[in-house]
Amino acid sequence: METGLPPPLLLFLGLCGLARFASLAGVANVTLPRPPNLVLLLMDDMGWGDLGVFGHPSKETPNLDQMAAEGMLFSSFYTANPLCSPSRAALLTGRLPIRNGFYTTNAHARNAYTPQDITGGIPDSEWLLPELLKKAGYVSKIVGKWHLGHRPEFHPLRHGFDEWFGSPNCHFGPYDNKVAPNIPIYRDWEMIGRYYEDVKIDHKTGEANLTQMYLQEALDFISTQQASQQPFFLYWAIDATHAPVYASREFLGTSQRGRYGDAVREIDSSVGKILSHLQKLDISNNTLVFFTSDNGAALISAPEQGGSNGPFLCGKQTTFEGGMREPAIAWWPGHVPAGQVSHQLASVMDLFTTSLALAGLQPPSDRQIDGIDLLPVILQGKLIDRPIFYYRGNEMMAIRVGLYKAHYWTWSNSWEQFSKGIDFCPGQNVSGVTTHDQEEHSKLPLLFHLGRDPGEKYPISFASAEYQGVLARISPIVQQHKETLLPGQPQLNVCDKAIMNWAPPGCEKIGKCLKPPSPDPQKCIWPH
Repeated sequence: METGLPPPLLLFLGLCGLARFASLAGVANVTLPRPPNLVLLLMDDMGWGDLGVFGHPSKETPNLDQMAAEGMLFSSFYTANPLCSPSRAALLTGRLPIRNGFYTTNAHARNAYTPQDITGGIPDSEWLLPELLKKAGYVSKIVGKWHLGHRPEFHPLRHGFDEWFGSPNCHFGPYDNKVAPNIPIYRDWEMIGRYYEDVKIDHKTGEANLTQMYLQEALDFISTQQASQQPFFLYWAIDATHAPVYASREFLGTSQRGRYGDAVREIDSSVGKILSHLQKLDISNNTLVFFTSDNGAALISAPEQGGSNGPFLCGKQTTFEGGMREPAIAWWPGHVPAGQVSHQLASVMDLFTTSLALAGLQPPSDRQIDGIDLLPVILQGKLIDRPIFYYRGNEMMAIRVGLYKAHYWTWSNSWEQFSKGIDFCPGQNVSGVTTHDQEEHSKLPLLFHLGRDPGEKYPISFASAEYQGVLARISPIVQQHKETLLPGQPQLNVCDKAIMNWAPPGCEKIGKCLKPPSPDPQKCIWPH
């Protein structure tokens, strides 16, 4: 969003932010020379059960496990959607996808995202986290996958980021540059090459050097900002664990888990190097680092190309726990007490509000913000009562309040898709729960106690006093949510091959421009 604010007003807002930051620091017993740096490590399709600290038997994530031992582990941390693009839009706006436009109305409860033929993207009307952090003097960089639209108006540097190294879409391909172009890689405003042409990804061996490239970008950015003494926001959104998974030669063949495990091991090593770099530069005590994932593991790609969701039901694309509960760790030496486990119900959207609070800024007051400030949780171990809403496309499928989860709709995927071998819940059929028809339960929601039954296998009896008492608590929350909901304009309805990455900015400088076909906008088809 363009601010349109005159310099004096921006200065005033900045001074107000610094005053609030000083006040916050006093309340939280945080003594800092300036607003803290923010490092957000967002994984792609990594499951809750992929880390040793969350119970994976391979124990191949020593750096992430150590990060958890030195910080706070969240056992109930959620994404806002079981798919990549909407969850990222929610993270950076602090708002549910149904509010910020990252959903489709082409069909009921369909997952939609931003393939390269999508015409939509993040609306100018949305305030993104890096735009707001500018008011407190932050410099922001995105490393990796953007996934909020690839057309010029959706470019991350138009939405608050100062630097970018990465791509607008997933690393799918290779394409023939006739039916579809290969995905571009950007350095700031302009493309510098394309996947499979200039940055190799070998599908046969799984070899690619991308994670090492992304690591170096992170280290260099941190060093530069430390030298300039400016607070920074690093959004490290890498995608090695998204099929087709990849790893560099050093890590290939080193995991008990196969190629997916190789990718996880390289990520773990990279996270360790980022944390060590912060310590070496003596800025770890002024830098909050948060690790999480965009959605659950893609069980459809498992086991060679997909991860583990631990004890939870199903995976990516579904609103069962396996699709939406994520690994999450907060690390801030000297401020986040070491070795803590929080059972706070938390969401990726909370990272928006929490980051603003750390910067001494207020979230926008002209819209509904769904993220809450987690600082009392992270710094003081408090618990905040709040619900978690599970959305799939334009439908609220479920809600969690306390330890109870109520399903108002259930659906894994259609019988048609299932008959073709597309299975989001392999080996996990639960009769009446993992349905292949969209089943509505609004009159009698399916209720689970996630403490006793984290795998959502044993619905609580409708006739029980427990069911009646819990439903009496949950129903008013759902009613209020639906009555006050103002959906945003859907961005994921229209597709057109003419707007694919044929000729991105900078293509003419490196001879990578391709001729697009004639415009032919069509209604996007989202099968699940």
